[in-house]
Amino acid sequence: MSLSSTISELLQKTDKIVWGPYMIALLLGTGIYLLIKMRFLPVRNLGYALKCLVKSGKDFDGEGEISAVSSLATELAATIGTGNIVGVATAMTLGGAGALVWLLLSAFAGFSTKFAESMLSVKYRTKNADKITVGGPMYTLKAAFPFKKTGAVLGAMFAVFAVLASFGMGNMAQSNSITSALREAFSIPVHKSGIVVSILVILVILGGIQSISRFSLYMVPAMALFYVGGALAVIIVNIDGLTSGLKEIFTMAFSVRAVAGGIGGTITASMQDAMRYGISRGVFSNEAGLGAGGISAAAADTASCVKQGYISMTGVFFDTIVICTVTGLAIASSGVLGICDENNVPLTGAALTIAAFSTVFGDMGACIVSIGITLFAFATIIAWEYQGERAFEYLVKKSKLCIVYRFTYALATFIGAVCTLETVWNFSDIMNALMAIPNLLCVLALSDEVCGDMMRYEKNKNHSKL
Repeated sequence: MSLSSTISELLQKTDKIVWGPYMIALLLGTGIYLLIKMRFLPVRNLGYALKCLVKSGKDFDGEGEISAVSSLATELAATIGTGNIVGVATAMTLGGAGALVWLLLSAFAGFSTKFAESMLSVKYRTKNADKITVGGPMYTLKAAFPFKKTGAVLGAMFAVFAVLASFGMGNMAQSNSITSALREAFSIPVHKSGIVVSILVILVILGGIQSISRFSLYMVPAMALFYVGGALAVIIVNIDGLTSGLKEIFTMAFSVRAVAGGIGGTITASMQDAMRYGISRGVFSNEAGLGAGGISAAAADTASCVKQGYISMTGVFFDTIVICTVTGLAIASSGVLGICDENNVPLTGAALTIAAFSTVFGDMGACIVSIGITLFAFATIIAWEYQGERAFEYLVKKSKLCIVYRFTYALATFIGAVCTLETVWNFSDIMNALMAIPNLLCVLALSDEVCGDMMRYEKNKNHSKL
C-alpha cells in the first residue's frame, strides 16, 4: 500500500470517529439547548435580524474595521462555497436524499450557536499591536472562560485548529472543487487552473481585510443570484418530479433502511447515514458551531454585540435554508440521484449537480454549475484566509509574520487543487470537528451571559432605532 493510500485510509477512519454520534449530539445538542434557553428568539427574530442587515449600512458607531454588512459578506463568502453545491450532492449520495432534511434541521439549531459565537466575539474583541480590531472564540476563551488557565489552553487549541481548518475546509477543499469543475466543464488540466487560482488568491489577500471585504461585498450577492436563479429554473422545469422527490427526501430521512434513486441506479442509506452526512455537510456549509465566523464578525463597525449576533445569524439562513435547499430540491426533482457513470459508479459531488442542471440546460448545465462552483469556492478561499490569518496571528503574537501565512496559504491552494477529493474532504471534516469542540464549550460555559445580554436587548429593541 502506498503512502498516499495509507494517509487516505487513516483520514477516512479518523473522520468516521470524530463525526460519530458524540459529535453529532454535541453540535445538535448545543444548538437545541441554546435555542430553548433563548426562548427560540433566534428563530422568532429572524425577520428583525434581516431588517438589521438591511439598515446596517448606516451603523458606523463601533470599533471595527469594516461595516456590519461587509462583515456579513465576508462571513458569507467564507461559508457559501462548495458545501452548497458539492457538499449537498455528496451528502445526498452517501446519506440518501434524506440527508437534506438533517442538513436543514442542523441549520435551525445553528441559528443559536452562530448568534452566540458571533455575539461573544464582538463583545470580547480587542486591539492588536497594530491597533487593528481583532476577535474570535480564541479571544473569548482567553478573556471570559470561567477557568482562566483552561480558557487560555482552549483558546490556543481553537486557534491551531482554525489555522488547519483554513488550509483544509477554507482552502484545499475549495481549490480542489474549482479545478475539478473546470476540468469537467472545459477540459482544463488541474495543475494549470491550480496555478492561476493560487496567483489570484495572493493578489487579493495581500490587501488585508479591506481588500477581502470589498471583494466579498460585490462578489457574494452576484454569485448567489447567478446560482440560485439556475437552480430555481431546474426545479420549475422539473416541477412534476418535485412531489416524488420530496417524498423520497422525507422517507429516507427517517427510515431505518431505505432504497431510492433515479433511472439507472439506486441509493441505499439508513437514518444514521442521513444524519451523519446531512449534519456534517450542513456544518461544512454554514459553519454554525465552528466559531470561525466570529473572527469576521469581530471586525464589524458596530457598538452592539447582540445586534451583530443577529446579523451574523442571517448567514445561516442565506447559506443553508436558501442555497442548500435549492440545490437539494434541484437534485431531487430532476430524478438524477442514484444514476451512474460509465463505470457504473453513482454520480456524486459536482457531477451529480451538473446532471441535475443538464436536465434543463443540456450541455450548458455543466458550464453553469462549474462557474457557480468556481465563484463560490474562490470567494471562500479569500474570506477564510482572513479568519485563518487572525488565528495564526493569535498564536505567533507578531503580525509581521502573517506574510508567511499568506504565501503558505496560496501554496496550499495549489496543493489542494491536485489532491484527491476524498482525502481533502476527510481532512476538512476532521478539522471542522476539532475546531468545534473548544468553541462549543465556550458558548455553553457562557450561555447565561449570552442569554442575559440577549434578553436585555430584547426588552429595549422595540424602543430603539435600528
